[in-house]
Amino acid sequence: MKVRLGNTDIDLARYLGLWTAMVGVFAVQGLLHDLFISRQLWSPWDYLRWSMIQWYTWAALAPLVFRLAEKYPIQAPVRLRGLGIQLPLSFGVTMLAMIIGALISTLFEPSSFIEQIWQFLGQHFATGLLTYWTLFAIQQAMAFYAEKARRELEASKLATELAQSRLQALKSQLQPHFLFNTLHAIATLLDEDTLSAEDMLLRLSDLLRAFLEDYDGQEISLRRELVLLDLYLGIQRMRFKDRLTTQIYISPDTLHCAVPSLILQPIVENAIRHGIGERIGVDCIEIESCRENDSLCIDVRNRNSVLETEKTSTSGHGIGLSNTALRLRELYGDAAQVRLEMIWPQGVVCRLRLPFREMEEPDDAPEVVTA
Repeated sequence: MKVRLGNTDIDLARYLGLWTAMVGVFAVQGLLHDLFISRQLWSPWDYLRWSMIQWYTWAALAPLVFRLAEKYPIQAPVRLRGLGIQLPLSFGVTMLAMIIGALISTLFEPSSFIEQIWQFLGQHFATGLLTYWTLFAIQQAMAFYAEKARRELEASKLATELAQSRLQALKSQLQPHFLFNTLHAIATLLDEDTLSAEDMLLRLSDLLRAFLEDYDGQEISLRRELVLLDLYLGIQRMRFKDRLTTQIYISPDTLHCAVPSLILQPIVENAIRHGIGERIGVDCIEIESCRENDSLCIDVRNRNSVLETEKTSTSGHGIGLSNTALRLRELYGDAAQVRLEMIWPQGVVCRLRLPFREMEEPDDAPEVVTA
């Protein structure tokens, strides 16, 4: 069984236990007062009975006090309206406690109700008034902390929603960029090789359909990400024909690791654009993954581009890498990083470092193409 105090339910046994402790404390106080001050002692039952009448009455009235405090709060800054309502309420409820106590006392005492009410007013009114305001303060404190917890929860929820919105915005920024470049390549092939252009359109359709299936989630497995990447690489291999080759070296224990969806495509696109997209000759795009302690390490290398020494950060290298850095910061904070480095004898590597965390995949997950 529960006792309702404002918005909080308290077990009846615990509630009565708290008030019983009050009864015991004030019964002992009354006995010690008479023992050392008035020198006139009554039986221990008398002190216990008087204390029970006083504090069990307030135990019965406490839910009423909490409801009044909830209905007529005094909020900062202190407003006269709230204070003006609570002052007469405190006197009224305290007077009610005095009347109830006097009525019960007449059942055990030889004096009349009038004599008992005067005795209660003289001995317990100030204590009763203090009790009312103590209960009022407890309710206000509970309401304050409940409101604080609610606002913190809402703030956390809003922060999460904001982060998700920012991530979705970053993903949306990548899509038209990638689509523009792919459609431009298809348009270029229309006059030169119609069959290849049609094949690229089919591959692009498969890529978009596969990507849309994962659009609602910010993370997918590395296995699934590599399947999406292979669709993109198929388009680029058809565009550059025998000038572009790809090699994928994936450690088996990393295939089920969670990665941000569409994280590799802009990095590979950047490597192609700054490699054979700007230079003559052939190029090889290499993708390698491995686990190092609690980190997933992914390297994307190309052999036909250079990187100036002062430009080894992600800044200044296009929308793909800048968005990659922003997405990693939103998802993992300082636990992830992306950087560009030169490799010997020629080429550039983009290194991704992510927290290693496995995720479940459906049984019909597609296989990774490594050619």
